Amino acid sequence: MKISLIQTNPQKDRDENLRVIGDMMLDAVRTDRPDLIILPEYFEYYGGSIEEKLAAAEAAPGGAAYSMASAFAREHGVYVHAGTIMEKVEGEDRIYNTSFVFDREGKQAAAYRKIHMFDIVAPDGTAYKESASVKPGEDIVTYEIDGLKVGCAICYDIRFFELFLQLEKAGCDIIILPAAFTLQTGKDHWEVLARARAIETQTYFVACGQTGATVFGNEKRHCWGHSLVCDPWGHVVAKASDGVGFVTARIDPAQVKRARTLIPMTQHRRLACA
Repeated sequence: MKISLIQTNPQKDRDENLRVIGDMMLDAVRTDRPDLIILPEYFEYYGGSIEEKLAAAEAAPGGAAYSMASAFAREHGVYVHAGTIMEKVEGEDRIYNTSFVFDREGKQAAAYRKIHMFDIVAPDGTAYKESASVKPGEDIVTYEIDGLKVGCAICYDIRFFELFLQLEKAGCDIIILPAAFTLQTGKDHWEVLARARAIETQTYFVACGQTGATVFGNEKRHCWGHSLVCDPWGHVVAKASDGVGFVTARIDPAQVKRARTLIPMTQHRRLACA
């Protein structure tokens, strides 16, 4: 199975963001003919105030980004793991940060709402308070594509091993994590964490990130990019260059079986984890 990771630099113009990413998805299909296309977190819209984000959120099913991803999957006969979309929540002053997945017919195959909220102060003093505008999800989500089971995670989730242990217990072969990882944390932690998650779950770990700068009010924030694919042994088998672009990798189920045969962790585990 072939997968293509689309790495973009979205801003506050949703129409332009969708045009750019649609062109890149088409380039990936024409060049590499993937079975699955993966988009980054907030690929449809990024930046702006909390009020602007809430105003831009759309109900799902429906909405421009949801409809674009579904239509593309149907037209080109590919699965689309549509990064994350700002899902409007009726009666709430917060949204869900949701990954929607579409099958080859454009039908929704899964929806995962980000569980862990990015409420931190970065090394330079920049404060991030995702929970002010995003409502946490609660459910662990998997789906199947061509006989392989895929687990869902989003950005900050990468730091919480207990989520990935649950995905491993659920029988996942691949774990996909769209992200808008900050430059400051990404340069030190992105690849280390991705490789660790691949090794401990013995899955292909796929991390698709935003790249470049986005303006939030009077502040410019930078995303790390470096979208990558790690195999079940923890090797980085594909990585995007700096800047906007895409990278394609081949998923080999035999490598999952090989890693689990060489080191049968599931048979050796002695400590329970809920």
